[in-house]
Amino acid sequence: MNKQPYPKYKASGIEWLGEVPEHWEISKISTLAKRGYKTFVDGDWIESPFITEEGIRLIQTGNIGIGQYKEQGFRFISEETFLSLNCTEVHPGDVLICRLAEPVGRACLAPNLDTRMITSVDVTILKPKSDINPKYVVYTLSAASYLEWMQNICRGGTRDRVSRSMLGAMKIEIPTKEEQDRITGYLDRETAKIDTLISKKQRQIELLQEKRTALISRAVTKGLDPNVKMKDSGVEWLGEVPEHWEIRRLKHVIKCLDGKRIPLNSEQRGQMQGDYPYWGANCIVDYVNDWLFDEELVLLGEDGAPFFEPNKDVAFYVSGKIWVNNHTHVLRPKGIIPKYLSYLLNVVDYRAFVFGSTRDKLTQDDMREIPVQLVPPQEQKAIVTYLDNETNKISILISKIEKSIEKLREYHATLISAAVTGKIDVRGEKAA
Repeated sequence: MNKQPYPKYKASGIEWLGEVPEHWEISKISTLAKRGYKTFVDGDWIESPFITEEGIRLIQTGNIGIGQYKEQGFRFISEETFLSLNCTEVHPGDVLICRLAEPVGRACLAPNLDTRMITSVDVTILKPKSDINPKYVVYTLSAASYLEWMQNICRGGTRDRVSRSMLGAMKIEIPTKEEQDRITGYLDRETAKIDTLISKKQRQIELLQEKRTALISRAVTKGLDPNVKMKDSGVEWLGEVPEHWEIRRLKHVIKCLDGKRIPLNSEQRGQMQGDYPYWGANCIVDYVNDWLFDEELVLLGEDGAPFFEPNKDVAFYVSGKIWVNNHTHVLRPKGIIPKYLSYLLNVVDYRAFVFGSTRDKLTQDDMREIPVQLVPPQEQKAIVTYLDNETNKISILISKIEKSIEKLREYHATLISAAVTGKIDVRGEKAA
């Protein structure tokens, strides 16, 4: 960071902020809005019957990230609905503040989507006056200390939220417009550098995940002996396999234990907190104080699993005491090593087995028909040992990169907080 503090500070009177530079002002968020109609106002209540597939874009709470707009969930309303409900139009550069978790109070700038926009009722629209840099406001409302404080004061009830009146009464620090511009310019440049580094590291992880998938696929479809004689498997996505391998249907090598699964809702799990993993479609969802299974098994996603994302697992080898909900199949292998089976099931082309109009689902009947490569036990052991060793090396590398990404994100947050709270003096930087 290598920046000096300001020469003089004063008490801000704001709990999350502490001291600020002596010449900075403290203002309520609502007073940052320009004069006029609907300049600090909630979005609109749009019920499902009014949603269309084209027209005026509806920005929802899920689109509001911490400091940035997130493109997802394309919903629209018609011009007729806009007029009849007297909706508030959102313009590029408006500040959108989400009144719901998570986290409550986060903000972003309204994007330029080349179309007219409105937003949902749980998002407050702030149209700043001329001496307020909208992006400076967003940076301030992205400070970790502010978000943590907001979360604490809004916690309680069925869902964390802040009212518009309460939000408007919140106070933040406001330097001069010129200083706002310099802080914004400095943060734009420095956070862009950090974001570029993060993107490069994320790409490294993607390449390692692709390498892991290729290793598994090669081992369980071609074996470990490069000189072995091959034959046509009779399965299009498998292609040729070693001549001595046998292709069977999954139903011949497993017993399905789905009938023993018991789903628990979040309230029930909350009353059963413990040490035993509670499994969902493709991960451990929670930990409970009881268990349903205690043996070597393979869990295979039923619905909600990433069947069509080749670098993500849909099958998992498990052992020991676990609880499983009704979103994953529970398979007891017969005559096949459990971990070998999990590796096999993670390279299946599921397009012929997974269907669903609203949610991809692998039914029991379709699951049972999945072809699997049955190989001699010693060869299964060799493949498992090889893959365990090689994938573990990759996992260690990915873990190291993930830790470095986490440190970069922490620095990203620290930099923003330091600049917008006046802990560092960036007045010598170029304006935005």
